[in-house]
Amino acid sequence: MKAMINKLKVLGIAVAALSASASQAQIQPMFTQYMFNELFINPAYAGSRDAISATGMFRTQWVGIDGAPTTQTLTVHGPAMNQKLGVGLALLNESIGVTKQTGVYANGAYRMPMKKGTLSLGLQVGMFTHIERLASVSPDVANDNQFLTNTDRVLLPNFGFGAYYKTDRWYVGLSIPRMMGNTVKLGSAGTTEVKNKLSLTSWHYFLTGGAVHQLNANLKLRGNTMIKIASAAPIEVDLTADLLIKDFIWAGLAYRSGDAASLLLGAYILPQFRLGYSYDYTLSALQRFNSGSHEIMLGYDFSLQRDKVVSPRYF
Repeated sequence: MKAMINKLKVLGIAVAALSASASQAQIQPMFTQYMFNELFINPAYAGSRDAISATGMFRTQWVGIDGAPTTQTLTVHGPAMNQKLGVGLALLNESIGVTKQTGVYANGAYRMPMKKGTLSLGLQVGMFTHIERLASVSPDVANDNQFLTNTDRVLLPNFGFGAYYKTDRWYVGLSIPRMMGNTVKLGSAGTTEVKNKLSLTSWHYFLTGGAVHQLNANLKLRGNTMIKIASAAPIEVDLTADLLIKDFIWAGLAYRSGDAASLLLGAYILPQFRLGYSYDYTLSALQRFNSGSHEIMLGYDFSLQRDKVVSPRYF
């Protein structure tokens, strides 16, 4: 029992234990406040806020479990060429167990005005570094060959695609943010072998949507959903609802199928400056070993016109 608990507390060892064959270096970060970090999910979101928009996300998952995921992202994007294009940059830093990844992604979107909204089609291209610190693990079996050597720090490519339609009151998006299958393998001679290929079976599909409804002069109801579909994995659904009071503060609840229930709080400190916090209560078998997950969101919109007042953007 003690050995089992220790292994649970070193999350990510399961990936390391497969290093004798191969480990997939394709990890999609998880966010509870995904509606404020849409660019990291969908490159077609670039430029959709009609301002130069910057968002930082800081997530600590499953507090109390050694090696649990910690993720930081920074996205900056805005419109270009008279709103016809959207351009953006996304940065990632993430640690999961013995695995550490850092990446940079360039995003571009072509924006097409429609009768009631805007349809965008976007592409993403990026590179990220990947390393597995296998030698930092203290295995139950002494001198386990799988944990004697770290993998080299390797540079891996990625591509993504997305479509996004938005109006003033609702939006819907479809994306494949990770189209490359990246495999890192530690060979018997201690060398690191890398394979990159366009693998349709490894694609993860993200369907997102949201809407805001005016309840009265001071109160709005916002709803968001994200559906994740991957081959040979159960469909995962995120459902979120919050109340926005006087376009100033919001409070809401969320549910992620098979994983967590969440509390969300936030405020528009200024019309262009937003601050959000979420707490996840684990519903899975890991509940016994952690005290939940925390996530902080900071966002700021820079107006493209000096004399124009930036109003709060709902999504």
